[in-house]
Amino acid sequence: MSEARQEAWATIVARSGIRSADTVELRYPNYRRIRVLLNPVMRLFLRLRMNGLHHVPRHGPVILAANHMSHVDPIMVIMATRRKAHYLAKDGHFVSGPRKWLMNATGQIETHRESGAREALSSAVALLEASKAVGIFPEGTRSKRTEEPFLLEGKTGVARLAATVPHATVIPVALVGTRDMMQPSTHKFPRFWRRVHITIGRGTTWEDWLSHANGAGLETDEVVAMATMSDDELDAKMAVLQRQFTDQLMASLKHLGAP
Repeated sequence: MSEARQEAWATIVARSGIRSADTVELRYPNYRRIRVLLNPVMRLFLRLRMNGLHHVPRHGPVILAANHMSHVDPIMVIMATRRKAHYLAKDGHFVSGPRKWLMNATGQIETHRESGAREALSSAVALLEASKAVGIFPEGTRSKRTEEPFLLEGKTGVARLAATVPHATVIPVALVGTRDMMQPSTHKFPRFWRRVHITIGRGTTWEDWLSHANGAGLETDEVVAMATMSDDELDAKMAVLQRQFTDQLMASLKHLGAP
């Protein structure tokens, strides 16, 4: 990205991007121990088939974007990647007991219902700016459809994140079989003998997508012009770009096999 393009995009983010949280408390003293002990065991006994692990960079900010059908989806993504994947979880999961311990031990981020999505995205920006990996479900909720296609239309929160941290790599992760392993409102416990197929696709950054012919295809002078738009014009332009980015990401998930 040229200097003029970088300066213009920094201006755009300052005007329309997500404000980074001042602090994000990360507490995962047992994460490495849990991963070392459980990962080999779970991979040995679970019927997991994983493809594309090489697409996940070992360093730098990463957004792991997966389809969502079951409570076990975050666990499957965390197991499949080589990164500490931080998911944004509702405060109800942090009340007490084993669930609270597990959420803290694995570095998940507590978000409060009162502040909602705004606080969650601000926390995610802070994590990405610290070169962490963030897990997100672009659909915004777990699919409650009873038959295929289960994949819902994506919400633009993932695109807003990517636009705010344009050098973060957005990686599509297709989960197949997690619904059979633990179907919401039907199974109280995971049926670990069910096969799960995890396919990780090639990622892209917002800054690459913005200029690529198969993405937004914007030239530098067009990006510079965006920085001088009125607030209403800029909001409208960003809404179009974010919708396009999200739709292409959901198409990638479908292409990778997300049901």
